[in-house]
Amino acid sequence: MATTSLAGCFGCHMSLLDIDEELLDVVELVDFNKSPLTDIKEFSRRCDVGIIEGGCCNSENVEVLRAFREHCDMLIGVGECAIWGGLPAMRNFIPIEECLLEAYGRTTELEDSKVVIPKHEDLPELLDRVYGCQEIVRMDYFIPGCPPDARHIWKVLKHALFGQPYALTHEEFKYD
Repeated sequence: MATTSLAGCFGCHMSLLDIDEELLDVVELVDFNKSPLTDIKEFSRRCDVGIIEGGCCNSENVEVLRAFREHCDMLIGVGECAIWGGLPAMRNFIPIEECLLEAYGRTTELEDSKVVIPKHEDLPELLDRVYGCQEIVRMDYFIPGCPPDARHIWKVLKHALFGQPYALTHEEFKYD
């Protein structure tokens, strides 16, 4: 299994950790490969399952997502950011130039002519908007929520790992 966090807040990884005791079952079932949970930064082999948190807001996110599609048999998008861009996608309604000016210019007392927007070959290039993962690569499953409940993540993982059909029912998402 491999995991990554793209343009998100790491809340979905925290939900993965909230599986609590069942996390021991996960560790018994799978070896974690590339993941911020293990600090393994490169794929060392092909993975059965890739878990993606976050959408794509820059060129590096797209590269990482494509690498996961290439190295994982099954990709699971976890959370609203992976599905449709989530909160980072709020910038989709504002031109990118205006977003950058707001972030780097209007937060200081500089005149617009003296604003320096960082641009360097080591910095990933911002995309025109934030994209959901399925807009970049084929995804196999999605787990909705912000962040998804740990029980939902565990249910999808265990059924996916054993090739069993499953469904997240309306009752599981009803919170009133």
